[in-house]
Amino acid sequence: MDTKEALAIAQEAGLDLVEVAGQARPPVCRIMDFGKYVYEQQKKSKDSKGSSSKTKEVKFRPRVDVHDFMTKLRRAEEFLDKGNKVKLTLSFRGREMAHTEIGFDTMQRAIRDISHMATPDNEPRLIGRNINVMLTPLPANKRKPKYSHHLVHPEEEDSEEQDHEEDETTAEEAKDNAAESRKEAASED
Repeated sequence: MDTKEALAIAQEAGLDLVEVAGQARPPVCRIMDFGKYVYEQQKKSKDSKGSSSKTKEVKFRPRVDVHDFMTKLRRAEEFLDKGNKVKLTLSFRGREMAHTEIGFDTMQRAIRDISHMATPDNEPRLIGRNINVMLTPLPANKRKPKYSHHLVHPEEEDSEEQDHEEDETTAEEAKDNAAESRKEAASED
């Protein structure tokens, strides 16, 4: 089609004549709303940027309590489940530097306990007063959340609720048995 004819058709429709493939013989053009096309291209590029993973940090202390340790592991598991890399950092203060082996043991325990979600990029290293290690999440189909209850799938929740109900019935039975044995002991006296 002649360029002038194509321009006339585009102007009648209130659209733009846009060259799609200028290298082809003959050049390929399309009638479209160019502003809308540019907007959609920008939107696509913005969405592709958002999918890159971020690095999150979880900080530990050498003599961390069990519950605090589990809370930090739960947070790390949530970050890994979203596909983010996680940097584990253990900080020493003052005389704690005399026993860095305690810190290394804590870090090894954390790596071992989160191995169902991630793999360490390298061994934990002491840099200044901190021990650092970077964790990379496993592929999505190999991750198995274990500490975060809200990450459990609905099918698994149903089975957990059934297990919990069974536990309640056995607890009630145990109470009844204990009450009966007390009555028997009281009647014997």
